[in-house]
Formats: sequence, C-alpha cells, structure tokens
Amino acid sequence: MNDRLRKVVVLGGGSAGWLVAALLAAEHPDLHITLIESGDVPIIGVGEGTWPSMRDTLRRIGLSETAFIRQCDVAFKQGSRFDGWAGGAAGEGEDRYYHPFMLPVGHDDADLVQAWMSTQSECSFADVVSPSVQVCEAGRAPKQAQTPEFGAVANYGYHFDAARFGQILREHACGQLGVHHVIDHMEGVRSSEVGDIAALQTRAHGEIEADLFVDCSGLASLLIGRHFGVPLKSERDVLFNDAALPVQVPYARIDGPLATCTIATAWAKGWIWDIGLPSRRGVGCVFSREHASEDEAQAALQAYLDASGAPAERPAPRLIHFDPGYRKQFWVRNCVAIGLSSGFIEPLEASALAMVELSVQRLCDELPMTRQSMDAVARRFNDDFSYRWARIIDFLKLHYALTRRDDSDYWRAHRDPTSWPERLRELLPMWQLRPPARHDFGRIDEVFPAVSYQYVLYGMGFRPKHQPLSDAKLGQAKSCFEEAAHLKRRLLTGLPGHRSLIDYIQKSA
Repeated sequence: MNDRLRKVVVLGGGSAGWLVAALLAAEHPDLHITLIESGDVPIIGVGEGTWPSMRDTLRRIGLSETAFIRQCDVAFKQGSRFDGWAGGAAGEGEDRYYHPFMLPVGHDDADLVQAWMSTQSECSFADVVSPSVQVCEAGRAPKQAQTPEFGAVANYGYHFDAARFGQILREHACGQLGVHHVIDHMEGVRSSEVGDIAALQTRAHGEIEADLFVDCSGLASLLIGRHFGVPLKSERDVLFNDAALPVQVPYARIDGPLATCTIATAWAKGWIWDIGLPSRRGVGCVFSREHASEDEAQAALQAYLDASGAPAERPAPRLIHFDPGYRKQFWVRNCVAIGLSSGFIEPLEASALAMVELSVQRLCDELPMTRQSMDAVARRFNDDFSYRWARIIDFLKLHYALTRRDDSDYWRAHRDPTSWPERLRELLPMWQLRPPARHDFGRIDEVFPAVSYQYVLYGMGFRPKHQPLSDAKLGQAKSCFEEAAHLKRRLLTGLPGHRSLIDYIQKSA
C-alpha cells in the first residue's frame, strides 16, 4: 500500500491521451507509461483551437514549435471574435466584439472601465485598452521571424489540424519520451479485491496492469463512466447546445488572408465557428436539438459558407451529438478521467484542451504518489475541477445571457435569468456597480481571469453605472490608453502578415 506508483496506463489516444502521456513521461521519466489506443475508434478531431498555455505545454514536453507548425498545419490564434451575438438582426451598427488573449494595458493599476466610459465610450472597450483588435483586423502575426520559439510579441495560442496533432504527439511521446504504445481494443476491466482497477483486458495483448489508469476514452468514458458508473452532471438547462455539424472547407484562394482569431458567428438558433488553417478552414455549426432541426442547422451552415466565399464543391458535414455536462467525480479509486471522458460543454472559447492541460499538470504536480495517499489527492482533484467546470459554465453562459437578440426561442431562453447559474445571477448586479475583479473569484489560478469577463461584458453591450473618477485616477487611465495606442501603432508597423510568417516558417531551412 505504501509503494510508489510505477506504472500508468492511459486509455485512449487523440489529443488528450497523447498530451497526458507525453507530459507524464517528460516530467516523470521514472514512470512506465503505456497508452492503449483502439484502431477501431476514430477520433472526433474538431478541437482545433488552443489557449496560450499550449505554448508552455509543448515546450515542457520538448516538442519544437517549428516542427509543430510545419507538421500540423498550424496558424496563430490571438483570441476570439464574436459576430452577431449582442443584437443580431435587431442590433444597431456593427455587431462585433473581441475577446483577445492580450491583457489590457494597465489592468492592475487603473480604473480602465470608468475612464473608458467617460472618454471613449463610442469605441469598443477591447480596442481602447489593448492593441489586439487592430492587430487581428489587420491580419498581423503575433511575432516576428526572429522571435524565439514560443516567444511572443503579442500573446497567442494556436489553430491546428487535430488529427495531425495527435500524430505528432504520438511520434514524439514514443520516439523521444519512451511511452509504450499498444494498438488494441479494450474488452474488459479486472478489478482488485478492494475495487481498484487491477488491469485492462485487451483483445490481442491480454491483461495490461498498472498502478494508475487515466481515462482518455472520449465521450464513451469507458472507465469513469461505464466501469465506475460515475454519472454526468447535465448542464443542458443552462447551456442548451447538444449537437454540431463540423466540416473542413478548402480556400477559394490558398494565398488569401489567414485569420488570426477564431470567428464565432451567431445565427437564429445557435452559432458557427470558423477556424483558419494555412491549407483550409475548419467550420462548424453548433445548435440545440430542442430549438433547431438538423436541416435548419445544415441550411444555416451552408448559407454561412456561401456568404464567406467557400468553394461550391465542399465536403458534407458530419453530425456530432454531445450531452453538455461534466462528471460528478473525475477521480475514483485509482482512475482519473481527463479530456472528453471527464466532460464537455460546447466548443465556445476552446476550453476543452485547456482543461486537459490543467488536469494533467495537476496530475504531474501530485507525483510521486503512493496508493495510500491517492484518496486524499482524488478528493482535492475532484473539488478543484468541479469548481473549474462550474466557472467555465458561468463564463460561457455570459456570452448568451446578455444578448438582445429576440429572433428565436433559443436566444429568448438564454436571456431568461432562470436559466442562468446562481453565481452569475449574483455577480451581474454587482458588476452594474463596478467592473469584475479578482475578489469575485475564489481561486488564484482561475480558468478565466476577471479581464476576460470584462471583454465579454462590454463587448455584449453591458454597461456599469457611471461612477465619477478623480482627476488623478482619470489621468492614470488615460496614460494607459495612450500606451495601448502607442503599442498598437508599433505592432501594426513591426509585425509581419500572418500568412507571410507562416509561409516563412514552413519554407525556411
């Protein structure tokens, strides 16, 4: 019972499984790590956006950024753009806002919100406090050719081909980090006398034993869900979407502009993501089957593709169903679920891979570990990640709750406060008096910082009540605005075009 864990089995490949295996192997080389991947189960392959945290993850596993960009059809992502969410057909003017990855200039030092409302309320909040909006609008890359790998001039994550990402992670984990790869189908679980998982029974390799099992089996959730019977905590009454129609679309011109943010466009009964990769676009329609039929979603997707200049000949989208929610427990006995097996809400704000990174980093931090200490580790893990999932739900709901759209029951239902999480109902009245701040959130390492809530609130048209500022505080904020404007001019002049930098990286020796 007091022996340290020596063997770990990861069940499932794809981005989640291989990230888990690679990080564990890189940070704990004394562990024997086996990844079991069924050749019968295709990966979903639609999680194609990351947060800036992925740069540190790739660096820690020792994967070259240049190799990653070349092999995974990578583009840079500097945030998300939201079109049509605030007012839609009923809105006035251009209904667009950004949630950039760059923090506002002086966000910890000045009252930017009240100063913005007093002096530049006709401009978007994000554009006044950060250079990111104009950098994205101009199609600039977030770094220069001479910037070191993983270094940034403007903060960035990635867009990439998810299938290729899984492949390069597998090659790196097995070839450089010593992960043992078993291609086989799991047919059963052998339990120990105390109820732990003792071994996984495979079709061709027999029993594979381990001290710890990581469930990365996707939506099937073969260990936490099927074996241990941990139910999903449904969030369908808060976030209604439960289906998506993804499709990979070629460019009309391969040398055209390359988007440097994820574009999320609202339609009458859902929204459409648009992710630009160097060689093609990944586009998908997200909707609620309670509010829209598959035919309606198909029609909305096709109309969007036609309007965005996609070639007439394009693949047919495939339908994906999901149950929005997360497990009531993520770690049971000697099994922890990471990735889709632990939960999934919807693609908005690309939180799925970020939760994989957070989960495996927590697992790495808890090692070395004994079986005797594991139950205490599991309790803390379950508490922390239940909190994190709940905060993701709050933040995603914020995008919907403040809409003025009135063109369907879908948006009207989202506007109904009875569908809002209790925490959001408590915070919004407070935020009418002051901006979101650190003390509104209970953890140091929040999933979304307070400034992310500010970007969405003020992008959606939410305005706190005016509070007069002293001349000193107003002057301090104006200095931050001037610094942001200066930085904007410098970046627009000094940063290369997004596609030109990607082309340079692809072709340079």
